[in-house]
Amino acid sequence: MSEQQTEKSPARNVVIVGAGMAGVQSAVALREAGFAGPVTLIGAEPHQPYDRPPLSKAVLLGEAEHSAFDIDFEALDITLRLGLDVTALRAADHVLDTAEGPVPYDALILATGAEPITLPGSEGVPGVHLLRTLDDAARLRPVLERQHDVVVVGAGWIGAEFATAARAAGCAVTVVEAAARPLAGTLPAEVSAPMAAWYAQSGAELLTGARVDRVEEGSVVLADGRVLPAGAVVVGIGARPATGWLAGSGIALGPDGSVTADSALRTSLPDVYAVGDCASFPSARYSTRLLVHHWDNALQGPRTAAASVMAAGTGAPLPVHDPVPYFWSEQFGRFVQYAGHHADADTLLWRGDGADPAWSVCWLREGALVAVLAVGRPRDLAQGRRLIESGAALDPEKAADPAVPLKSAAL
Repeated sequence: MSEQQTEKSPARNVVIVGAGMAGVQSAVALREAGFAGPVTLIGAEPHQPYDRPPLSKAVLLGEAEHSAFDIDFEALDITLRLGLDVTALRAADHVLDTAEGPVPYDALILATGAEPITLPGSEGVPGVHLLRTLDDAARLRPVLERQHDVVVVGAGWIGAEFATAARAAGCAVTVVEAAARPLAGTLPAEVSAPMAAWYAQSGAELLTGARVDRVEEGSVVLADGRVLPAGAVVVGIGARPATGWLAGSGIALGPDGSVTADSALRTSLPDVYAVGDCASFPSARYSTRLLVHHWDNALQGPRTAAASVMAAGTGAPLPVHDPVPYFWSEQFGRFVQYAGHHADADTLLWRGDGADPAWSVCWLREGALVAVLAVGRPRDLAQGRRLIESGAALDPEKAADPAVPLKSAAL
C-alpha cells in the first residue's frame, strides 16, 4: 500500500489522537527522532497518560494508585490536551473537530486504541463493569475489597486476569464462557485445554458452553435457565478498534473496523498515520494483514510512525513495520507468554506436558518456527522469538524435547 499517499513536505505540526501507550510513545519517538516542531497529544480521559497492564493487577488490587507514565512531557515540549473528545476528521482541511473547537495539523497520528465490547442488554444495569480504563479499575476496587460474589463473562485473557485478581482478593468467582473452552478464539483446543483446569485450581468456577440470556441487578441468568448470584458482573468479551468517530472522514477501514495502514503505518489519507490497537498493517512475515491488540505493538509501532513522519517529503526510504507479535498474561499464578502468529502453521509441537507447572508449544510452517506459547518457560519464549525473527527452521525432534534449549533445535 506504499502508493497510498505522497507527502509534499516534512510536517511542521504533529497532532496525536489518543493518549495511551501508542499515542504517548509516538510523541516520545518523534522527539527521539529529532522532530523539533509542535507535538500535541490529545486524550479523551482527564487523567495523566497511563499504562494499561497494571489496571488488571496492581491498581485493581489496591497495590498502586495509578500507572502513569514516568515521562516529563513538559521537558519534551509535548502539549497535553486531556479530557478532550475528538469528534471528526476533516482531511481536506487538515483539521480535527473537537469539543473545544477545531485543531489543525500538518501530520496526524491516530492512536485511539480499542474499546471493549459490551454485553447486549447489560448497559445501565447496576453492578455491571468493564475493565479498560483507570476509572473502570477504580470502580472495581471496592468490589474486590468487599469480597462480592463476582460473575465474569468471557474466559479470554482479560477475563482470566480479572478472575485471578478477584480470587486473590477472596471473592467467589464464576466465569461464564459461551464457547466450549477458554481462549476459544485465540488458541487451538488442545493448547487451551490445560488452561481450563487452572480455574478450578484457583477456586474459581468455569462454566463453558454457557450463554448469558440477560443480566439483572444482583444476578446473571443463563440461556439454560440457571441463575447465578452476582454482587458484580465483569464483562470481558473482546474489544474493537475505537474508530467510529472516523465515519465519513474518507479514511479506509477494514471489516474489523481497524484503520488499514500500510507497512510504513500510513493510512489512505495524506499525512495521516495510525498505530496500536486501532490499526492493522500488512505483514510480509506472515503474508497477511495483522490487527494486534497488545502492549508490545503499541510500543513498537510509534517508532515506525515517527520515522515515516520524518521521512515524508525528503526522499528518504520509508521504515517497515513487521514485528513478531508478542504479549504476556499473568493468571492463576502462571506467567503466560506468546510470540508470533500461528494461523497458517502446519505443525504443532509440545515441549513438556500441559499438566506440568511449566510447558510450551511451538508452531512450525514448512519447518520454520512461526509462533511459540510459553507457560513458565521464559527462556523458550526469548529464544523462540529470536528464531521467528530470523526465519529459522527447526529440527522437530529436538524442538519437541523440553530438555533441549530451543535455540539448539535450529537447523
